[in-house]
Amino acid sequence: MIHLKSILWATDFSDAADEALKYAIAFAEQFDAHLHLLHVVHEPTAEVPEFGMGLAFPAYVENLPKRMAELEEQAIQKLTHSLPDNWQEGRHVTIAVKHGPPFVEIVRYAKEHETDMIVLGTHGRSALAHVLLGSVAERVVQKAPCPVLTIRPEGHEFVMP
Repeated sequence: MIHLKSILWATDFSDAADEALKYAIAFAEQFDAHLHLLHVVHEPTAEVPEFGMGLAFPAYVENLPKRMAELEEQAIQKLTHSLPDNWQEGRHVTIAVKHGPPFVEIVRYAKEHETDMIVLGTHGRSALAHVLLGSVAERVVQKAPCPVLTIRPEGHEFVMP
């Protein structure tokens, strides 16, 4: 018999992620599971050209720690308000914000917290966009230590029982 004790909802705050939250909540209720809400702030420093390349962005680099702190605070606020009113009462909920490549941090968090299932939205990009942009959801499915439920919102509306 399947028993889920810990469920991870990873979000990029998109409509697809919001739809996935409905499933994460339903599973958490059904199994009385601990629900983890995670957002990963992508580290933009990897995208900044180095000085040796002839480009330098001193003002950008100097303001980066402040900007990252602002992004983290915004994410915490959004995560805090993502659950329905009073849903947390009597339930175990953890809010977390990590920094780095999203799929790496989602998989790392799932391993560290012994998550039984990851729930996340997928954007269902076209083939060309998928090739160019990749898919966080696909990478999570490939590397996750547990089952992954991916939700694509178009044409699949969740109905509460």
